[in-house]
Amino acid sequence: MEKKKAKTTKKTKKQAPKKEKFDKFVIHTAVYETKLTEKYKSRKPYEPVDPKLIVSQIPGTVRQILVKKGQKMEEGEMLLELEAMKMYNKILAPFNGVIKTVHVKEGDKIPKDFIMLEFK
Repeated sequence: MEKKKAKTTKKTKKQAPKKEKFDKFVIHTAVYETKLTEKYKSRKPYEPVDPKLIVSQIPGTVRQILVKKGQKMEEGEMLLELEAMKMYNKILAPFNGVIKTVHVKEGDKIPKDFIMLEFK
């Protein structure tokens, strides 16, 4: 027969529970205390869209620019042509206005959310 080993137990001191840190989270007038994730804390803050900026919706190559600085544009007129995913996309003027700055030139490869043109 096998001998059973005697179990020795050590008494350990119980540690006091750590106090959790909560962040204040405000929604309208209500204030909540909650734990926020690191992903939530490091998120990019919201910025309202500036309608005067013409921004690329997808990455692509600028094929043709039909406007110059200071040129008056009517709503619906073609500003430039962007090749993306083997398709040619016409970028049209969203409203009447004057071109303030052209940030691209023909042949430029641009990423998504790149500012292409700016209206006054």
